[in-house]
Amino acid sequence: MPTEAKRQTVAQLRDEVARSRTMIVSEYRGLTVKEIAEIRKALRKQDVSYRVVKNRLMRIAAEGPVGEALGPLLSGPTAIAFGTDEAGTARAVLDAVKPYRSVKVMGGVLGDRPIDANGIQRLAALPGRDVLLAELAGAFEAPLATTAGLIAAPLRDVAGLFQALHDQRASAA
Repeated sequence: MPTEAKRQTVAQLRDEVARSRTMIVSEYRGLTVKEIAEIRKALRKQDVSYRVVKNRLMRIAAEGPVGEALGPLLSGPTAIAFGTDEAGTARAVLDAVKPYRSVKVMGGVLGDRPIDANGIQRLAALPGRDVLLAELAGAFEAPLATTAGLIAAPLRDVAGLFQALHDQRASAA
């Protein structure tokens, strides 16, 4: 029969899974409690939470497609990073665990799709969501600005001609 503490843990994990768009699973074998706390602190600055979880409780908490994608990654001593920004979460996790050679990033889940460790590496190399949105906005804005400049050019040229004619007549008089 499950204890109240396990029920609360499962409820907290369900809440984390519901709020997160990205979950990155790592094996923390060989780390001390102090080192795990340092990783958590570094990730917390990036709005990423890092939890050591019991695999069985995580399987119970992650239901549906997310649970199916996460299930194969849950073996051995497991810690999961929960984040909302896909590329930012991947970059933060890889940067935080880089000093600890014993940590092995096993894979993750984006939305409800599994991603392997190589996919996490490629995802971390992408620019952040804000940068991608700014580039998209710039791509839409550039042709519009060019069109507006082309439409305004004849009017500007006519105004320049009238100003030159006015200046010429003023200097002649």
